[in-house]
Amino acid sequence: MKKIVNIKKWNSNMKFSLSVRVAEAPGSKEKTIRSLVQIADLAANLGYHALCMRASQVGIHTPIATASTARKIIADHHLAVSMITGDFPTPINNDQAPNALRNITPYLDLADLLGVDLIRIAMKREEDIAWAQRAADETRERRIRLAHQSHTQSLFETTDGSIATLKKVNRPNFGLIYEPANLDLCGEDYGSATLRRFAPWLFNVYLQNHLRHADGKSAILTWKQGTVHYDPIRLQDTGGINFPHIFDTLSRMDYDGYITVHQAFTEIMEPEQAAQESIAYLKTLDNL
Repeated sequence: MKKIVNIKKWNSNMKFSLSVRVAEAPGSKEKTIRSLVQIADLAANLGYHALCMRASQVGIHTPIATASTARKIIADHHLAVSMITGDFPTPINNDQAPNALRNITPYLDLADLLGVDLIRIAMKREEDIAWAQRAADETRERRIRLAHQSHTQSLFETTDGSIATLKKVNRPNFGLIYEPANLDLCGEDYGSATLRRFAPWLFNVYLQNHLRHADGKSAILTWKQGTVHYDPIRLQDTGGINFPHIFDTLSRMDYDGYITVHQAFTEIMEPEQAAQESIAYLKTLDNL
């Protein structure tokens, strides 16, 4: 295992979060190759401010005692939780993904237990809009927010579709997780103009990187573009997503939410290397 260099938190203008996805097993959103203690150690030693929690570590299926222990582990490492994804269908993005909106209470209980005010949800059909409104109303009573990621095969696959859905839901505690790589896979512009259109609803930022080309070893189905081929690459690698442009725009917008390293890196490197190289690169962007 590669040795990790301890990088203390710097005087950053932005808050950086490490998704526990960094340690999910290759091809799986349910299995993990590192414990929560190991991920928390990694994030704290490298200077991340928070963990983005997923059901591979803690979800609505997790016993209360185990989830309580997880909160203590995170607090003992002086980390926050930036957001929770409380089940497996949401990141898998299958037909069951929107079901959380139909019974949001367990997700609110988990958010309260972990001390976080943001929950990721999923929407795939027009009928999900009414359920999102009801869930947002219940969520608002507990001072918690809901957000949907820019994502393929969802009502948030395109910029126009995302904004139309956000306006239909029309709740102040319902917003967007901007994720430029998914927008790029759908052939959408993800740059300054798009970010500024998203500004009223911008609750979180997810970062992944890829090279989109016809011979890519990975493939994903999109509603807009059909099957798209790509290769995952490191955040700092050129030719993929234009992160300097994104950071410049976020800075000009005075964005003060979390920037989350969201990528599944296990196909190309170990979690320790991915977490270290990613935050080192994000630090250079934050200091531009």
